[in-house]
Amino acid sequence: MLDFNQENDAELDEDDDKLFEHFSFTASKGQFPLRVDKFLMNLIENATRNKIQNSITAGNVVVNDLPVKANYKVKPHDLVKILLAYPPRENTVIAQNIPLDIVFEDEYLIVVNKPAGMVVHPGFGNFENTLVNALKYRFDNLPSLDDQLDRAGLVHRIDKNTSGLLIIAKTGIAMNHLAKQFFNRTIKRSYHALVWGNIEEDTGTIIGNIGRDLKDRKNMVVFPKGDNGKHAVTHFNVLERFRYITYVQCKLETGRTHQIRVHFKYKGHPLFNDERYGGDKILRGTTFTKYKQFIENCFKILPRQALHAKSLGFIHPINKKEYYFEIDLPTEMQEAIVKWREYTKNT
Repeated sequence: MLDFNQENDAELDEDDDKLFEHFSFTASKGQFPLRVDKFLMNLIENATRNKIQNSITAGNVVVNDLPVKANYKVKPHDLVKILLAYPPRENTVIAQNIPLDIVFEDEYLIVVNKPAGMVVHPGFGNFENTLVNALKYRFDNLPSLDDQLDRAGLVHRIDKNTSGLLIIAKTGIAMNHLAKQFFNRTIKRSYHALVWGNIEEDTGTIIGNIGRDLKDRKNMVVFPKGDNGKHAVTHFNVLERFRYITYVQCKLETGRTHQIRVHFKYKGHPLFNDERYGGDKILRGTTFTKYKQFIENCFKILPRQALHAKSLGFIHPINKKEYYFEIDLPTEMQEAIVKWREYTKNT
C-alpha cells in the first residue's frame, strides 16, 4: 500500500476494506495520450514518481473505476482517481515545534521570514514540517479564508524554494482586512532575484496572462494573446549586472502563482538555478571548463531558484497605520552574488 504520510494505518480496522478517494481528475477533451503515472505527476504537487508507481502497483489508481497499470495511456474525458484505505487528511494539521524567524508580532498578525526549502502549507507528500505545522504549535484557532485548517492564518503564499517575508493573520478581522488589501493590490511587495542574461533595459514591466500549462499542469506559462490565464503584471529594475547574470528588483502589481519565475522565463531570462523553469543549466556564458565549474559552484552555494521576498508593506487592519518590513538576503544568495561580482571583476 502506498504511504502518502497521511494517516497511521495502525488506527484502521483491519477488516475494513473501504477505500477513500484522495484525488480525482477528469482528462480534458484535448488530452493527448499520456501514461497515467506521468499524468498524475503533472497534476499532483510534490508527488514523486516512486509514490505514484507504488500506488498503481497496489491497485490504488483507477481509470473509469477500473485499476490500471503504469503504462495505461490517459485519453480525453478519462476519470482518473487515487483511492486509499484511509481518509484524506486535508483538514488535519499536526502541531510541530519548528523554529520560526518572527520579524513582527502583535495580537492581530505575524510577519515571518520563511527560509527556502520550507513548504508553506500541508499538501500531497508534505503533511509535516510546513509553516502551518509550526503555526499550529504556537497558536490556536487561526482563521482561514476557505475553512481549510491546512491554510489557517495564511493570507498569501510564496513558493517552497523562495525565501522571505509572509504575513500571517491571527484573527478573522485581520485576515479579511489583509485579504482585501491583496485583492485591491495595495500591498507593497518587492522581491530580489538573479536572472540569466543581461537585461538590456534598466527598468521595465512584464505583462502577460499566467495560467496552467495545458500539457504540464504543475507548471505555469504566459498566454501572450490573453485567451487563457489571469492578467499579471511584474515591474522590475536592474540593481547590478554580472555580464551573464542580472540582479533585479521586482515589484508585483498582481500575485499569480510563480509570477516572477514565469514572467522572466517568458522574457527569455529564467531565474538562476530555477529547476522547474529551465534555469538550472548554463544558459549564458562561455564554453570554457573553468566557467562551467564556476557555475556548478554557484549552484552548490545556491541550490534553489534565486528569489527572495525582501520587503512587505501594508496597512495594519486595526490601528490603520502603515507598516513596512525589509529583510536581508539569505546567506546563500548573498554568497552567490559576491561570487558573480568577483567573477565579473576578474575576467
